Amino acid sequence: MMKQEISSIRVLGTRVDMVEIPGVISQMVDWIENDRDSCHHIVNSGMHGVMEGYRNPDLRIVFESVDLFAPDGILMVMLARIKGFKISKKNTGPNVVCEFARSANENGYSSYFYGDEEDVLQRLEKNLKAEFPKLKIVGHRSPPFRELTSEEISDDVEAINQAAPDVLWVGLGMPRQEKWISDNRAKLRVPVAVGAGAAFKFISRDVSRGPSWIRNIGFEWLWRLVGEPKRIWRRVFVDAPQFIGLVLLEMSGLKKFS
Repeated sequence: MMKQEISSIRVLGTRVDMVEIPGVISQMVDWIENDRDSCHHIVNSGMHGVMEGYRNPDLRIVFESVDLFAPDGILMVMLARIKGFKISKKNTGPNVVCEFARSANENGYSSYFYGDEEDVLQRLEKNLKAEFPKLKIVGHRSPPFRELTSEEISDDVEAINQAAPDVLWVGLGMPRQEKWISDNRAKLRVPVAVGAGAAFKFISRDVSRGPSWIRNIGFEWLWRLVGEPKRIWRRVFVDAPQFIGLVLLEMSGLKKFS
């Protein structure tokens, strides 16, 4: 498979690649088949991730080192369209886990899930296997919800390496999951590591997703605000307006972000 040529845009100092889920899956398969010697880091985020990077220069350095930053969320999709890229809302977001599972079910690729609570991981595996019976899941691990010791991290990395998955899905939340992958990718013997965000909770049905028509028109944020107000309110009422204002300043040339 030939390496894809993927265009990108800069948003508040972060490179965002103009790729939809089919392109992400295609690139993952390429790395699994042809470049297993490196751990390739994929970020799947949008306004939330960019704003985290804007506030945290260390995280922005992590973003510069990732192999793919796939856009998610209606604001990022709208910005991509303004800049001339035909990105579809329905082809972005946490569906990347299920779409990869569809390909893996047919081609024998294996997954490992790291993060979240044990019962969430068990339901996630059960639901994925129900939909994709031949899917290879070689393990999961739920780390404690606290700062891990170096020994605990080493044990987790060793467990992942022993399982030898084709893809490691890390669901620790942004930005913790991206830092974890970045800190450990040199020791991880897996071809692809993906920050999974809320995908574990969606697939396990721990958190309800809105109907597909709501997601596709860009109003999933409203559905999540109603269902998870404590988790989402800041993104909606603080981050989103600030993001829009900063992007307008950037597009007008009144402010530059490095």
